[in-house]
Amino acid sequence: MHLNECAEAQAATSHKNSFLPADSISDADRYSRQVLFPGIRAIGQQQLATSHVAIVGCGAMGAASASLLARAGVGTLTLIDRDFVESSNLQRQVLFDEADARETLPKAEAARRHIAQFNSGVTVQPRIADLTPSNIADLIPSSVQIVLDATDNFETRYLINDFAVQRGLPWIYAAAIGAYAATMNILPVSFEPQASNLEPVPPTACLACIFPKPPTGNVETCDTAGILSTAVNLAASIQVTETLKFLTGQANLMRRTLVSFDLWNPIGAGKIDHSEIATGTPRPECEVCGQRIFTHLAGENRAHITLCGRDSVQIHEHHRPVDFAALRARLESHAEIVDLRSNDLLLRFRRGTHTLTVFADGRAIVQGTTDIAQARSLYARFIGA
Repeated sequence: MHLNECAEAQAATSHKNSFLPADSISDADRYSRQVLFPGIRAIGQQQLATSHVAIVGCGAMGAASASLLARAGVGTLTLIDRDFVESSNLQRQVLFDEADARETLPKAEAARRHIAQFNSGVTVQPRIADLTPSNIADLIPSSVQIVLDATDNFETRYLINDFAVQRGLPWIYAAAIGAYAATMNILPVSFEPQASNLEPVPPTACLACIFPKPPTGNVETCDTAGILSTAVNLAASIQVTETLKFLTGQANLMRRTLVSFDLWNPIGAGKIDHSEIATGTPRPECEVCGQRIFTHLAGENRAHITLCGRDSVQIHEHHRPVDFAALRARLESHAEIVDLRSNDLLLRFRRGTHTLTVFADGRAIVQGTTDIAQARSLYARFIGA
């Protein structure tokens, strides 16, 4: 045998032997580097394995945070998301691939499948739903220890804030737009630290303490201002690090500021533009954590139909289940309908310049318009009144 043939044979054997059965990957091997870190150690790793985290939103931020938490060994993840994978997501949403976009898989389910490929020991509970006042208690069960915000709108963030403050449930706000990243820890007034050997951790300000009212006017989104994946991953990394502190009984080490970074535009001496606002003390007159008035949780002034990104309208028809087989059979004979596709989780089709995606609970996203009346008309015509 020639030398090069021998080398190829040895490489092939080595390559073959490197593929080990899944059950041969022990936790000791998987987390060996993490348990060396003084803040985690073996006891911290055990605490992570029995922890339960909910992530609201499974787009760029949620996918990054879910991936980091799963790789860190957090035992149970509940992923709540209302959307599906599109090709424009692939630039920054790290848990998805081109096959997911071609199949228009719901993001929560696609995330579950990909997490199972790199850490089958983590339990992932996908929840394909829009978080609303009527379902938040069901989607975020009592076993959840902390909630991570990975949403794209303040309406949902204020809902999370109301729910978390009412339940004494810690949560972490996170946002990224353009090259800007920001996070903030919220430890509610009724929060009690997990570790009994630690001194009580004082509460922080809640979201409404810092921002009493949602932003108004022209609020930029990633659909209008663009977004860098680096900004997303920075915010997610900080958010997950704070979560690990909490889950390992070290809430006393959690940051008590709203921290933000502009990664693109340097300030003097080429430094990253960075700012922090103190959030360590609740505002006594705060409507939510001070007066305990939960307007968003009560559903007051919540629109039945909400805009979902640029040139799209979301229609809420919860608790109105759709028979995909019957709907598909009806639409197949319609001359105006093209590109009709469906799976167990959703049905999608195009009609002219509009694309309608229908979920199992009757909710739909109508793309190609921001006209609520037009979206409702299309829904009524093709899905039902």
